[in-house]
Amino acid sequence: MKTIILAATALILAGTTTSCKKDYVCKCSKTYTTGSGSSTSDYSTYTYKENRKRAEDRCNENASTGTDLFGDYSINCAIQ
Repeated sequence: MKTIILAATALILAGTTTSCKKDYVCKCSKTYTTGSGSSTSDYSTYTYKENRKRAEDRCNENASTGTDLFGDYSINCAIQ
């Protein structure tokens, strides 16, 4: 009887500690800031087959700032 209870407990604990990998969509937008205001547009979309934490970390790695021909910009990304 104790063996059955221990085995059941081990299975329950194993099920709660494993990470669930599924598809998470990371959507990025690019915002240009100028003297007259700002404009935001869709920039890119990525799909990660990871657990939620890892997908969020990878998504956040796509965020950046910089300057190009159109001015200063920031790229912000979030899991949808």
